[in-house]
Amino acid sequence: MNAIPALSALLLAVAGCASMADSGPAPTRYDVVARYEIGGPGGWDYLSVDEKRHRLYVSRGDHVQIVDTVSGRVVGDLPGTAGVHGIAIAGDLGLGFTSNGRADSVSVFDLDSFAVVDTVKVTGSNPDAILYEPTSKRVLTFNGRSANVTAIDARSRKVVGTLAVSGKPEFAVSDGRGRVFVNIEDRNSVAVIDMATLTVAKEWPLGGCDAPTGLAIDRRRERLFSVCQNEKMIAIDARSGSVLQELPIGAGVDGAEFDSGPGFAFSSNGDGTVTVVRGDEAGHYAVTETVTTQKRARTLALDPVTHRIYLPTASFGPAPVPTAAQPNPRAPMIPDTFVILVLAPGASR
Repeated sequence: MNAIPALSALLLAVAGCASMADSGPAPTRYDVVARYEIGGPGGWDYLSVDEKRHRLYVSRGDHVQIVDTVSGRVVGDLPGTAGVHGIAIAGDLGLGFTSNGRADSVSVFDLDSFAVVDTVKVTGSNPDAILYEPTSKRVLTFNGRSANVTAIDARSRKVVGTLAVSGKPEFAVSDGRGRVFVNIEDRNSVAVIDMATLTVAKEWPLGGCDAPTGLAIDRRRERLFSVCQNEKMIAIDARSGSVLQELPIGAGVDGAEFDSGPGFAFSSNGDGTVTVVRGDEAGHYAVTETVTTQKRARTLALDPVTHRIYLPTASFGPAPVPTAAQPNPRAPMIPDTFVILVLAPGASR
């Protein structure tokens, strides 16, 4: 074997290890440290954390349950949110906003009293994901059946614009500087919204991604993490849209988060796992851990202060026998099994 190529290969390997080492201390293991036994009927969709008030907002079909993240107890409830999908927290304004899919509306509520103070009709059909963008003080609803976005002034609670997108909008994130990124599920792309002009500035393809759902952002490094139904996480450069890497994740994904503290990206998978991904400054990523959770725990919310992750799920019985009227019947949820799993970092590896 030629000594020079062998030495070169060794140096490259050492450089790669040093690059990952430079990205911070050794990764920590994550474990399920608590189970909040919430119970009650109804399914669920998105959930959101108000880290300042130690509250977790959980959508439950036609109402939103409010959970104290310290005790794990339900401390409030928002009724009248038909088909609720998501909850946006405007902590600087003391307000929350829910996307009510069946009502084509947004409920506005006080974060301290939980009282609903207003209801706003959106300019599309089936508002799904919802986002508060802090630079413009606007709330955006991403309307799944009408392929558009409604912009609401969070202070006046008035609709101030409607923006068409190229397909079905899914989850969205903000860079905190006036840009919003949203997955377009049926186009396998990410649209970039300029909040100053309320226009789609760019749309980037997601490489080998099929049906992107959850989206997370590393604001410091300007990286996006889109999770896809073909069991991939796509890391992309949020400045250029170039794909940095494709990583394997579990099946049945719906949610993604990024924790800027340890620098981890997370994928919550319906197969009962959470995939943990870590990268470096150069844009090299690797799966560092696959955490066992529970089947159908496919959405998540991160508390950036405590670094805890919350995942809703429940237990289900066997699916009924298919019939002509119901060729694909759903398995029934077992009563009072709805639970919030709490995932937390533990000891270093």
